Amino acid sequence: MSYSRFAYVYDFLMKDMPYSQWMELVREKQTQYEVNGDRVLDLGCGTGELSIGLAEMGYDVTGVDLSEDMLMVAKDKAENSNVAISFYHQDMSEIEGLGLYDVITIFCDSLCYLTEQDQVRRTFNKAFEHLKSGGLFLFDVHSIYKMTQIFMNQTFALNDEEVSYIWNCFPGEAPNSVEHDLTFFVEEESGYYSRFDEFHTQRTYPVIQLEKWLNEEGFLVHEVLGDFSGASYTELSERIFFICQKKTAA
Repeated sequence: MSYSRFAYVYDFLMKDMPYSQWMELVREKQTQYEVNGDRVLDLGCGTGELSIGLAEMGYDVTGVDLSEDMLMVAKDKAENSNVAISFYHQDMSEIEGLGLYDVITIFCDSLCYLTEQDQVRRTFNKAFEHLKSGGLFLFDVHSIYKMTQIFMNQTFALNDEEVSYIWNCFPGEAPNSVEHDLTFFVEEESGYYSRFDEFHTQRTYPVIQLEKWLNEEGFLVHEVLGDFSGASYTELSERIFFICQKKTAA
């Protein structure tokens, strides 16, 4: 997967995402489950939009991403926003040496970019290792419904003055996976448009399977929510949120 040029149009494409709702979810669940502390580890932080927003809320944030290009954008944005955030170039399934946190997040379906079961399980293990006793682990994934009924075999397009794209979705090789074939046309300073292509793969899993892996790592799964409704997920939910807690020592 290459993010080299994609990193620089990512924020434009994601400008309508409800980032404030992800940020409020962190504060709400900390209050609900009486988890004190302000240290947040944002895994799959991308260009840092959520990391910066959480830092502006008063959290002590560390961001991790696999893409160096995404992190370059994130660092520039954090500096321009006058917030202090430590960013690290690491694979979320192999994070090491980052200390302990009160809350760990994987938002914006970043977990779905792990296409192998072992990667997901290692990520849960690493999150457990980097959480304080009683800390919260919050993440979201695309639902199977969204993968199979909304993405699969569909074409999406945007014709904008600055950035245009054609986005084709095909069945992936693994169960409940989708291959995203994207072609972008980006306006340059010269007024001409340059083209570049991206190929991404995402995969999701049944809720019961994710819950099983989380329990095996030592997490207590408090809630599995649908979309941003605050209610339990349904068969038609598109985004599924997991609210988990590292069990306190006996």
